[in-house]
Amino acid sequence: GLAHGFVVLSDTADFLYKTTDYYAPRFERSIAWNDPAIGIAWPLAAHGIREPLLSDKDATGVRLADAEVF
Repeated sequence: GLAHGFVVLSDTADFLYKTTDYYAPRFERSIAWNDPAIGIAWPLAAHGIREPLLSDKDATGVRLADAEVF
C-alpha cells in the first residue's frame, strides 16, 4: 500500500495524481492525518488555521498502528 497527504494553504488548488488501475473503493483505507506516530508537522498554525477542513473519509481515518494490513 501507500499513503499520500497534502495541505492546501491557498483559496483554491487542483490536485491530480496518476493511477495505474481503476478506482476500487472497497480497497481504500484512510490513516489519521494527525497521527503522532507519523509525526508530520503540518504548517496549519503558521497560516492561521486552527482546524483543517477534512473530507468525511479523512475525518474518520485511523491511527497507523490500528490500520488494516494486507
